[in-house]
Amino acid sequence: MFARPVPASLWTGALLMLLGLVLRGWSAGTIRKAETLTTTGPYAYTRNPLYLGSFLIGVGLSIAGDSFMWLALFLTYFIATHTVAIFRERAELTELFDQRYLEYQDQVPVFLPRLTPHRTHFLGDDSSFEWDRYLRNREWEALLGATAALAVLSLKLI
Repeated sequence: MFARPVPASLWTGALLMLLGLVLRGWSAGTIRKAETLTTTGPYAYTRNPLYLGSFLIGVGLSIAGDSFMWLALFLTYFIATHTVAIFRERAELTELFDQRYLEYQDQVPVFLPRLTPHRTHFLGDDSSFEWDRYLRNREWEALLGATAALAVLSLKLI
């Protein structure tokens, strides 16, 4: 009823969703929450790669369903919730990592990524991707949810 997928919208949306899932997966497998200030991997390009990945997944799902209404609802929800989260996390990270975070914040954009990676890494940040970290951060749940959503939209094509 609210989604009217056509093959082109489904494929375009699925591609965006895949890009978002890869970015979220890379981020979740790299971040060492509250242990160290992660500035490597996707965090060398944007301070919030998990949110950027979620954004790509949400926009992709809206495109896959060929629904302007879902896109408008998603963007409204995303901006309202993630703006608050970004400000809250910035305060928490500044408190935890003080000057190191402030330096990082000055070099790496909050959302849209840099074209080249930020090269300054801080002592203790030897974060590289680890599957164990990916699983511990339960990122497989995003993959499962996105796959289920695409499956439902694909059934609407039949």
